[in-house]
Amino acid sequence: MKTSKTTKVIFFIIAAIVSITFIFPFVWMMLTAVKPEPEVMTFPPKILPSEWKWHNFVDAWNSQAFGLYTFNSLLISFFNILGQVISGSLAAYAFAKFDFKGKTFFFMLLLGTMMLPWDVTVIPQYMQFNMLGWIDTLKPLIVPALFGSAYYIYLMRQYVEQVSNDFSEAAKIDGANEWQIYSEIYMPMMKPVIALVAVQTFVTCWNDYLGPLVFLNSRSKYTLALGLASFKGVHETAIVPTMCIAVVMCAVPIAIYLLGQAQMVEGITAGGVKG
Repeated sequence: MKTSKTTKVIFFIIAAIVSITFIFPFVWMMLTAVKPEPEVMTFPPKILPSEWKWHNFVDAWNSQAFGLYTFNSLLISFFNILGQVISGSLAAYAFAKFDFKGKTFFFMLLLGTMMLPWDVTVIPQYMQFNMLGWIDTLKPLIVPALFGSAYYIYLMRQYVEQVSNDFSEAAKIDGANEWQIYSEIYMPMMKPVIALVAVQTFVTCWNDYLGPLVFLNSRSKYTLALGLASFKGVHETAIVPTMCIAVVMCAVPIAIYLLGQAQMVEGITAGGVKG
């Protein structure tokens, strides 16, 4: 019993230290965002501001077109989520429940694309999008996602495979076609894994810096990540405004994660579906 209690205490202490290590930079960033600018460079540094300047957020937000950048990021994220969920779930359903010639080969080929990092394909993609006249538009950041992702297709396929075929067989007896079986039976069952895919896709798009940097030139097309980097380059000594925008950028995915946490955990840990 003593060993068990000691182990729990040690585990709690380690977990607390690790949590503080991860949380402290974000807390420091938030506190810096509401400090007067001169206090940021004082030594020794002050943890709490002498005066809480909440208008720093408004001033920083109005200093550039961050509203437009945020809209662009949300627009890209929305269509990426839509594409990944619809295309991914359709492909996952087909690979999990249909038997067709070359099924294993095509699935292995799909998984093989996961071995290629995006950095390797960026030059061919740029050349193709340039030929299509898509450079400096949001299309290169949206259209590829409409065809799904190997990782998300694999994730959803593993989930669908664990669903009993009894559901589809019963639906066929009642006269349902394949589309009805997919949309009215399997899609509702896939809510946990769809939530997981949606949250991960949103966070990936929201934080994406390299994609917008490669394909976008006009400031009116910038995403929030690219806008923040551009803002930091222009205002290298203006730490407080940079921290304000960084807080906003970090807060959104954290809020999304907290809202979808329960569904995400279920999507990761679900080992089957009970009828």
